[in-house]
Amino acid sequence: MKPLSIAISLLAVAMLAAQPAMAGDISFSGNSHPVYEITPARSTGLNKIYVLYDTQGVRMSYTPSSSSSTVEWSSWTQSAAYAQDVSNVQVDADGTRYLSQVGSNCGYTLHDGDTYTYVWIVNYADYRLQLSGIAAEPASDCGTATLDVSGKGDDIAYYTITGVPRTLDRQLRVTYSTLVCNADTTAYEQTDTASTEESFKSTIVVPAPLCNTTFTLTGDRFLDYWGESQSVTSDLYTTGAVECTTKVTQESRNNDNERTSDTEGVLGGSAPATITFSAIVTDAVNFHEWQEATDADFNNIILELSDLETTQTFNDAGTYYWRFTCSNGGGTCNAVSETYTVSIGESELLIPNFFSPGSTEGVNDVWKVSYKSLVKFHCWIFNSWGIQMCEFTDPGQGWDGKYKGKLVDPGVYYYVIQAVGSDGKKYKKSGDINILRYKKNSGTSTTGTDSGE
Repeated sequence: MKPLSIAISLLAVAMLAAQPAMAGDISFSGNSHPVYEITPARSTGLNKIYVLYDTQGVRMSYTPSSSSSTVEWSSWTQSAAYAQDVSNVQVDADGTRYLSQVGSNCGYTLHDGDTYTYVWIVNYADYRLQLSGIAAEPASDCGTATLDVSGKGDDIAYYTITGVPRTLDRQLRVTYSTLVCNADTTAYEQTDTASTEESFKSTIVVPAPLCNTTFTLTGDRFLDYWGESQSVTSDLYTTGAVECTTKVTQESRNNDNERTSDTEGVLGGSAPATITFSAIVTDAVNFHEWQEATDADFNNIILELSDLETTQTFNDAGTYYWRFTCSNGGGTCNAVSETYTVSIGESELLIPNFFSPGSTEGVNDVWKVSYKSLVKFHCWIFNSWGIQMCEFTDPGQGWDGKYKGKLVDPGVYYYVIQAVGSDGKKYKKSGDINILRYKKNSGTSTTGTDSGE
């Protein structure tokens, strides 16, 4: 690098590092519209950017912090390091320095005592936005919509004090309607949405709307500020994009003697498991179905249901995969839900041989089996004379040790159980049930014969 270039680069870095606050006040007069003032990023080295509606006939004034200050003006077009002295600065009686005609699309350095102020002047008239039309291309992409814009609006360029070219953000707005799923009502609702564009483009791509809508392009922020905002609206756009939202709930039995899934949040567990699969879809959906498969890749689909909601009871041990899929009328866009895994465990049956009804409430006072995945169940309980004490077909139920509303005597009773598991296993069980009656004052137990009467 040449010595002169090194010196200029070091000067620019020093100016950028300092970046002090403005020592005096800058103002403009003779302009037909108020000045749009921007405080740029510190990295630019600029104190302010002033966007003027039109610089023609506009005076730029600087009021120094002290009337006795010596103020030096210089101007530049690409880098403050190459600034040229401004010789036509005039002074008012009150000490205000001014240029009777401000420059257009250039930077100014104002050296006031020990303080440097760096500003950039934009002549908006050279970049004025002109919007004449907007049209949406026919839907061809499921994820985006393409808008063709006619008009004009060059990038509004400026330079940092070190000579880095940048552009001002016009903040053009594209507004349209789409559908958003309301978590509270579990329904899709039409909602206005917007995206912003930093600069004028002949082609704008936005996320595809989920309903038929029009697109409106409005701006820019400078014309908004001056009350001259421009706006163009497209014809009605017919959407092809689709979306679905699904929910799965499992019926809870809350049987304290049933062994359910060992993993929280996992569907299935102990059979029979009753699960409801429900879905909602957006406007363009023409085909939809729930699918059940034996593999996570859905290569072996064993069930297809066109309903948005279906309730299924799983009785057989194994792992099942469910998902929801939908598409538009032409089949060009589709959506698939997450995969739901239903795991039904193998059956188990454990039978206790004693309990103590009437001794301590809530503690071993009901005879119940411990089980998992029993899809059929029948239990009979008899006394020693063969009289049936009770009968039930729900494994979640039990015997409270009563016959005709009264506690039976302590002693030996007999059960007979017939059951079928989710894995096809058949149970035929019979055995003794010992009823113990604890004396509350001594902690000992008594036994006796039962009458069953």
